[in-house]
Amino acid sequence: MSDPHSGQWRATATCATLRQRARLLATTREFFAARAVLEVDTPLVVNAPVSDVHLHSARVTFANDARPFYLHTSPEYAMKRLLAGGSGDIYQICHVVRALERGRLHNAEFTLVEWYRLGWTLDELIEEVAALVRALLGSSAAGRPLRRLSYRQAFLEHAGLDPFAASQAQLTAAARAAGFAGPAGGRDELLELLMSTCVGPQLGKSALTFVHGYPASQAALARLDPADPHTALRFELYCDGVELANGFHELADAAEQRARFGHDLAARRQLGLGAAALDERLLAALDSGLPDCCGVALGFDRTVMLAVGAGSIDSVLPFPIERA
Repeated sequence: MSDPHSGQWRATATCATLRQRARLLATTREFFAARAVLEVDTPLVVNAPVSDVHLHSARVTFANDARPFYLHTSPEYAMKRLLAGGSGDIYQICHVVRALERGRLHNAEFTLVEWYRLGWTLDELIEEVAALVRALLGSSAAGRPLRRLSYRQAFLEHAGLDPFAASQAQLTAAARAAGFAGPAGGRDELLELLMSTCVGPQLGKSALTFVHGYPASQAALARLDPADPHTALRFELYCDGVELANGFHELADAAEQRARFGHDLAARRQLGLGAAALDERLLAALDSGLPDCCGVALGFDRTVMLAVGAGSIDSVLPFPIERA
């Protein structure tokens, strides 16, 4: 009888890839050390789940303790508490867990590089993100310019519609044309679908492409643009059709953030996703005074994928979720 676990003990990444991964981790730490950015380490297990309808926290319990805890989907909340406490510029390399995410570019557990710069603009942060990604990608990014592209222009070029002016019916028709056969969903769900299937895969083929000016409804923890309140001060980086990073000019208004969290929780209940208490510690930190800052999270595993020319995230992980 064959053993169903035969070979399952082996890593999916080759030894050469694991060595390259280790070198790129060292490069990342050297990058921030040269810029005097402090490395921090915040908890994996947290008291409150994320509220974003597109993210799903894994719930955990401990023996003899009925309270629910959660595995963080990002170190953002804890890092902002450190920022509010006077940490100065900080970065972190950590594992995060996002339930229900699996595919060529997704594993439930993955590595993020997240950092925050006080007093910086999004343009300054974009330049630094590009510098780090070029350092990590090496020859595959040699000579590749940096391109800034608005969210509206990205949709016009690759989906043939204006994401701000298109009707619900037009967005639904575009989603159907892209092969989506499920329920239509809301406006943002359709835009997210079109970005992931039609727009994003076409970006970053010849340049490190930073998409900016996302709809205000997709601001999450970012400020709205005072020059155009219909858009958020947010960007995403695409390289070879893969989203690598998501950055914000961070919202520091506790009342506004509480209102956004409340809207998220209402949406989660409507979608049957469940909702838990808000992270009151984060809101208290914002209320105490978050310094003006910009922050970004970079998907380290995806960056390693591009650096070694791999076709899936499994190829650069020692043990993906099925073998963990």
